[in-house]
Amino acid sequence: MAEIEEIPNNEQLEEEFSIWKKNTPFLYDLIVSHPLEWPSLIVHWVPSSSPTPYSADPTFSLHKLVFGTHTSDDAPNYLIIADAILPTSLAETNFETTSDNNIIPKVDITQKILVDGEAHQSAVEDVSWHLQNENLFGSAGDDCQLIIWDLRTNMPQQAVKAHEKEINYLSFNPFNEWILATASSDNTVALFDTRNLTEPLHVLSGHSGEVFQVEWDPNHETVLASSSDDRRLIVWDINRVGDEQLELDAEDGPPELLFSHGGHKTKISDFSWNKDEPWVIASVADDNSLQVWQMAESIYNNGDDLQGPSVED
Repeated sequence: MAEIEEIPNNEQLEEEFSIWKKNTPFLYDLIVSHPLEWPSLIVHWVPSSSPTPYSADPTFSLHKLVFGTHTSDDAPNYLIIADAILPTSLAETNFETTSDNNIIPKVDITQKILVDGEAHQSAVEDVSWHLQNENLFGSAGDDCQLIIWDLRTNMPQQAVKAHEKEINYLSFNPFNEWILATASSDNTVALFDTRNLTEPLHVLSGHSGEVFQVEWDPNHETVLASSSDDRRLIVWDINRVGDEQLELDAEDGPPELLFSHGGHKTKISDFSWNKDEPWVIASVADDNSLQVWQMAESIYNNGDDLQGPSVED
Protein backbone atom coordinates (compact mmCIF):
# COMPACT_ATOMS: atom_id res chain seq x y z
CA MET A 1 0.00 0.00 0.00
CA ALA A 2 1.34 3.42 -0.91
CA GLU A 3 2.39 5.68 1.92
CA ILE A 4 0.08 8.59 2.64
CA GLU A 5 2.04 11.79 2.99
CA GLU A 6 1.13 13.72 6.12
CA ILE A 7 -0.07 17.20 5.19
CA PRO A 8 0.42 19.79 7.95
CA ASN A 9 -2.64 21.77 8.97
CA ASN A 10 -2.62 25.57 9.03
CA GLU A 11 -1.94 25.74 12.76
CA GLN A 12 1.07 23.44 12.47
CA LEU A 13 2.32 25.32 9.42
CA GLU A 14 2.11 28.68 11.17
CA GLU A 15 3.90 27.26 14.21
CA GLU A 16 6.75 25.93 12.03
CA PHE A 17 6.99 29.28 10.22
CA SER A 18 7.02 31.18 13.52
CA ILE A 19 9.91 29.04 14.78
CA TRP A 20 11.80 29.57 11.53
CA LYS A 21 11.27 33.34 11.66
CA LYS A 22 12.44 33.49 15.28
CA ASN A 23 15.67 31.70 14.37
CA THR A 24 16.53 33.69 11.23
CA PRO A 25 19.18 35.91 12.93
CA PHE A 26 21.13 32.76 13.81
CA LEU A 27 20.60 30.86 10.54
CA TYR A 28 21.18 33.59 7.95
CA ASP A 29 23.63 36.35 7.10
CA LEU A 30 21.01 37.75 4.71
CA ILE A 31 17.26 37.33 4.32
CA VAL A 32 14.99 39.50 2.17
CA SER A 33 11.33 38.58 1.81
CA HIS A 34 9.35 40.44 -0.85
CA PRO A 35 5.56 39.87 -1.13
CA LEU A 36 4.20 39.40 -4.65
CA GLU A 37 0.77 40.21 -6.06
CA TRP A 38 0.73 36.86 -7.88
CA PRO A 39 2.81 33.72 -7.37
CA SER A 40 5.75 33.16 -9.70
CA LEU A 41 6.81 29.90 -11.33
CA ILE A 42 10.30 31.11 -12.26
CA VAL A 43 13.14 33.18 -10.85
CA HIS A 44 16.61 33.80 -12.33
CA TRP A 45 19.55 36.06 -11.61
CA VAL A 46 20.44 38.08 -14.71
CA PRO A 47 24.04 37.27 -15.75
CA SER A 48 26.48 40.17 -15.53
CA SER A 49 30.22 40.68 -15.60
CA SER A 50 30.03 42.22 -12.13
CA PRO A 51 27.35 43.69 -9.84
CA THR A 52 26.65 47.43 -10.19
CA PRO A 53 27.58 49.58 -7.16
CA TYR A 54 24.54 51.13 -5.49
CA SER A 55 24.78 54.89 -5.99
CA ALA A 56 23.32 55.80 -2.60
CA ASP A 57 25.81 53.66 -0.68
CA PRO A 58 28.92 51.96 -2.12
CA THR A 59 28.75 49.23 0.50
CA PHE A 60 25.69 47.89 -1.37
CA SER A 61 25.42 46.59 -4.93
CA LEU A 62 22.65 46.04 -7.48
CA HIS A 63 21.86 42.55 -8.74
CA LYS A 64 19.13 42.06 -11.34
CA LEU A 65 16.42 39.41 -11.05
CA VAL A 66 13.78 38.26 -13.50
CA PHE A 67 10.64 36.41 -12.42
CA GLY A 68 7.10 36.01 -13.72
CA THR A 69 3.46 36.04 -12.73
CA HIS A 70 1.06 33.09 -12.63
CA THR A 71 -2.31 34.80 -12.68
CA SER A 72 -5.92 33.66 -12.79
CA ASP A 73 -9.30 34.93 -13.98
CA ASP A 74 -7.89 36.08 -17.33
CA ALA A 75 -5.56 38.59 -15.65
CA PRO A 76 -2.55 39.36 -17.88
CA ASN A 77 0.80 37.73 -17.15
CA TYR A 78 4.08 39.61 -16.96
CA LEU A 79 7.78 38.99 -16.85
CA ILE A 80 9.13 41.22 -14.09
CA ILE A 81 12.60 42.75 -13.83
CA ALA A 82 13.74 43.75 -10.35
CA ASP A 83 16.80 45.15 -8.60
CA ALA A 84 18.04 43.28 -5.55
CA ILE A 85 20.02 45.68 -3.37
CA LEU A 86 22.45 43.52 -1.41
CA PRO A 87 25.32 44.31 0.96
CA THR A 88 28.88 43.86 -0.26
CA SER A 89 31.72 42.49 1.82
CA LEU A 90 32.24 46.08 3.04
CA ALA A 91 28.83 46.23 4.65
CA GLU A 92 27.77 44.75 7.93
CA THR A 93 24.51 42.81 7.67
CA ASN A 94 22.50 43.91 10.68
CA PHE A 95 19.13 42.34 11.45
CA GLU A 96 18.41 45.14 13.90
CA THR A 97 18.28 47.74 11.10
CA THR A 98 16.72 50.97 12.37
CA SER A 99 14.12 52.99 10.53
CA ASP A 100 16.69 55.79 10.09
CA ASN A 101 18.64 53.63 7.64
CA ASN A 102 16.55 53.29 4.48
CA ILE A 103 19.38 51.60 2.56
CA ILE A 104 18.71 48.03 3.54
CA PRO A 105 18.77 44.76 1.61
CA LYS A 106 15.61 44.88 -0.49
CA VAL A 107 14.00 44.07 -3.84
CA ASP A 108 12.67 46.87 -6.08
CA ILE A 109 10.58 46.09 -9.17
CA THR A 110 11.86 48.17 -12.10
CA GLN A 111 10.07 46.83 -15.18
CA LYS A 112 7.04 44.74 -16.21
CA ILE A 113 6.91 43.07 -19.63
CA LEU A 114 3.48 41.93 -20.83
CA VAL A 115 3.32 38.31 -22.02
CA ASP A 116 0.77 38.32 -24.83
CA GLY A 117 -0.23 34.67 -24.54
CA GLU A 118 1.30 33.62 -27.85
CA ALA A 119 4.68 32.77 -26.32
CA HIS A 120 5.63 29.79 -24.21
CA GLN A 121 2.54 27.74 -25.05
CA SER A 122 4.36 24.57 -24.08
CA ALA A 123 7.04 24.03 -21.46
CA VAL A 124 10.13 21.83 -21.60
CA GLU A 125 11.18 21.16 -18.03
CA ASP A 126 13.44 18.14 -18.20
CA VAL A 127 16.18 18.94 -20.73
CA SER A 128 19.60 20.34 -19.81
CA TRP A 129 22.59 21.18 -22.00
CA HIS A 130 26.03 20.00 -21.04
CA LEU A 131 27.98 23.03 -19.78
CA GLN A 132 31.33 22.06 -21.31
CA ASN A 133 30.39 20.10 -24.43
CA GLU A 134 28.09 21.85 -26.89
CA ASN A 135 27.18 18.56 -28.57
CA LEU A 136 25.74 16.87 -25.51
CA PHE A 137 22.51 17.33 -23.61
CA GLY A 138 20.46 15.27 -21.21
CA SER A 139 16.77 14.55 -20.98
CA ALA A 140 14.61 12.97 -18.31
CA GLY A 141 10.93 12.42 -17.74
CA ASP A 142 7.96 10.47 -16.49
CA ASP A 143 9.36 7.17 -17.78
CA CYS A 144 12.12 7.41 -15.12
CA GLN A 145 14.73 7.36 -17.88
CA LEU A 146 17.85 9.52 -17.91
CA ILE A 147 19.17 9.84 -21.48
CA ILE A 148 22.36 11.50 -22.71
CA TRP A 149 22.10 12.68 -26.33
CA ASP A 150 24.82 13.55 -28.86
CA LEU A 151 23.97 16.07 -31.59
CA ARG A 152 26.72 14.70 -33.80
CA THR A 153 24.78 11.45 -34.21
CA ASN A 154 21.25 12.60 -33.29
CA MET A 155 21.09 9.43 -31.25
CA PRO A 156 21.00 8.62 -27.55
CA GLN A 157 24.52 8.09 -26.28
CA GLN A 158 23.44 6.46 -23.00
CA ALA A 159 20.17 5.66 -21.27
CA VAL A 160 19.33 4.34 -17.82
CA LYS A 161 16.36 3.99 -15.52
CA ALA A 162 17.64 6.46 -12.93
CA HIS A 163 14.75 6.52 -10.43
CA GLU A 164 11.70 4.51 -9.44
CA LYS A 165 9.41 7.49 -10.07
CA GLU A 166 9.31 10.43 -12.47
CA ILE A 167 12.47 12.49 -13.01
CA ASN A 168 11.56 16.16 -12.79
CA TYR A 169 14.88 17.90 -13.33
CA LEU A 170 18.53 17.35 -14.22
CA SER A 171 21.57 19.57 -13.83
CA PHE A 172 25.14 19.22 -15.11
CA ASN A 173 27.98 20.16 -12.76
CA PRO A 174 29.63 23.40 -14.03
CA PHE A 175 33.10 22.31 -12.84
CA ASN A 176 33.22 18.57 -13.50
CA GLU A 177 32.28 17.54 -17.04
CA TRP A 178 31.27 14.01 -16.00
CA ILE A 179 28.92 14.70 -13.08
CA LEU A 180 25.20 15.45 -13.14
CA ALA A 181 22.33 15.45 -10.65
CA THR A 182 18.68 14.42 -11.06
CA ALA A 183 15.62 15.33 -9.00
CA SER A 184 12.77 12.84 -8.72
CA SER A 185 9.26 12.29 -7.42
CA ASP A 186 10.74 9.47 -5.29
CA ASN A 187 11.82 12.26 -2.84
CA THR A 188 15.52 11.94 -3.71
CA VAL A 189 18.33 13.61 -5.64
CA ALA A 190 20.76 11.25 -7.40
CA LEU A 191 24.31 11.96 -8.57
CA PHE A 192 25.60 10.25 -11.72
CA ASP A 193 28.89 9.92 -13.59
CA THR A 194 28.17 10.04 -17.33
CA ARG A 195 31.04 7.61 -17.98
CA ASN A 196 29.00 4.93 -16.20
CA LEU A 197 25.30 5.55 -15.69
CA THR A 198 24.59 2.03 -14.43
CA GLU A 199 24.38 3.08 -10.78
CA PRO A 200 24.26 6.50 -9.12
CA LEU A 201 27.40 7.70 -7.38
CA HIS A 202 25.29 8.74 -4.41
CA VAL A 203 21.66 9.36 -3.50
CA LEU A 204 20.74 12.41 -1.42
CA SER A 205 17.85 11.69 0.95
CA GLY A 206 16.44 14.47 3.10
CA HIS A 207 13.22 15.65 1.48
CA SER A 208 9.83 14.37 2.59
CA GLY A 209 8.10 15.19 -0.70
CA GLU A 210 8.63 15.04 -4.45
CA VAL A 211 11.80 16.85 -5.53
CA PHE A 212 11.09 19.17 -8.43
CA GLN A 213 14.37 21.01 -8.99
CA VAL A 214 18.10 20.60 -8.46
CA GLU A 215 20.85 23.10 -9.31
CA TRP A 216 24.61 23.07 -8.77
CA ASP A 217 26.23 26.02 -7.02
CA PRO A 218 28.07 28.02 -9.73
CA ASN A 219 30.80 28.95 -7.24
CA HIS A 220 31.55 25.66 -5.46
CA GLU A 221 32.08 22.34 -7.22
CA THR A 222 30.68 20.09 -4.51
CA VAL A 223 27.64 22.15 -3.48
CA LEU A 224 24.12 21.87 -4.92
CA ALA A 225 20.59 22.71 -3.86
CA SER A 226 17.20 21.06 -4.34
CA SER A 227 13.58 22.11 -3.77
CA SER A 228 10.62 19.94 -3.00
CA ASP A 229 6.90 19.68 -2.44
CA ASP A 230 7.76 19.65 1.28
CA ARG A 231 8.29 23.48 1.15
CA ARG A 232 12.00 23.06 1.83
CA LEU A 233 15.01 24.16 -0.18
CA ILE A 234 17.99 22.04 0.89
CA VAL A 235 21.64 22.91 0.27
CA TRP A 236 23.95 19.89 0.06
CA ASP A 237 27.75 19.63 0.32
CA ILE A 238 29.04 16.42 -1.25
CA ASN A 239 32.40 16.89 0.49
CA ARG A 240 30.66 15.90 3.72
CA VAL A 241 29.38 12.51 2.57
CA GLY A 242 30.52 9.93 5.09
CA ASP A 243 31.49 12.44 7.79
CA GLU A 244 30.99 11.25 11.34
CA GLN A 245 27.96 12.68 13.13
CA LEU A 246 26.76 12.96 16.67
CA GLU A 247 23.55 11.05 17.28
CA LEU A 248 21.62 14.30 17.78
CA ASP A 249 22.92 15.74 14.48
CA ALA A 250 22.03 12.54 12.62
CA GLU A 251 18.37 13.08 13.50
CA ASP A 252 18.40 16.23 11.32
CA GLY A 253 19.62 14.37 8.23
CA PRO A 254 22.80 12.96 6.65
CA PRO A 255 26.10 14.85 7.06
CA GLU A 256 25.96 16.16 3.49
CA LEU A 257 22.70 18.04 4.28
CA LEU A 258 24.25 21.45 4.89
CA PHE A 259 21.18 23.67 5.28
CA SER A 260 17.40 23.55 4.99
CA HIS A 261 15.62 26.79 4.11
CA GLY A 262 12.14 26.90 5.65
CA GLY A 263 11.00 30.42 4.75
CA HIS A 264 8.16 29.49 2.38
CA LYS A 265 4.73 28.28 3.43
CA THR A 266 3.90 26.42 0.20
CA LYS A 267 5.65 24.51 -2.59
CA ILE A 268 8.75 26.25 -3.94
CA SER A 269 8.24 26.97 -7.64
CA ASP A 270 11.79 27.89 -8.60
CA PHE A 271 15.14 29.00 -7.20
CA SER A 272 18.38 30.42 -8.57
CA TRP A 273 21.98 30.69 -7.33
CA ASN A 274 23.65 34.10 -7.61
CA LYS A 275 26.96 33.60 -9.45
CA ASP A 276 28.23 37.08 -8.51
CA GLU A 277 27.48 36.81 -4.79
CA PRO A 278 28.52 33.41 -3.34
CA TRP A 279 25.94 31.54 -1.25
CA VAL A 280 23.09 33.93 -2.17
CA ILE A 281 19.92 32.24 -3.47
CA ALA A 282 16.62 33.66 -4.74
CA SER A 283 13.51 31.51 -4.34
CA VAL A 284 9.81 31.91 -5.20
CA ALA A 285 6.84 29.90 -4.00
CA ASP A 286 3.11 29.46 -4.46
CA ASP A 287 2.53 31.60 -1.36
CA ASN A 288 3.20 34.76 -3.45
CA SER A 289 6.64 35.22 -1.93
CA LEU A 290 10.04 36.07 -3.34
CA GLN A 291 12.96 35.61 -0.96
CA VAL A 292 16.64 36.44 -1.36
CA TRP A 293 18.77 34.78 1.29
CA GLN A 294 22.20 33.66 2.36
CA MET A 295 22.84 31.14 5.13
CA ALA A 296 25.11 32.15 8.00
CA GLU A 297 28.82 31.78 7.25
CA SER A 298 29.26 29.71 10.40
CA ILE A 299 27.16 26.96 8.78
CA TYR A 300 29.18 26.45 5.60
CA ASN A 301 32.61 27.66 6.66
CA ASN A 302 34.08 24.97 8.88
CA GLY A 303 37.56 25.05 7.43
CA ASP A 304 36.82 22.68 4.52
CA ASP A 305 37.96 23.49 1.00
CA LEU A 306 34.66 23.40 -0.85
CA GLN A 307 36.31 23.44 -4.25
CA GLY A 308 38.93 20.85 -3.38
CA PRO A 309 38.07 17.14 -3.72
CA SER A 310 36.12 16.11 -6.79
CA VAL A 311 32.54 14.93 -6.36
CA GLU A 312 33.54 11.60 -7.87
CA ASP A 313 36.33 10.86 -5.36
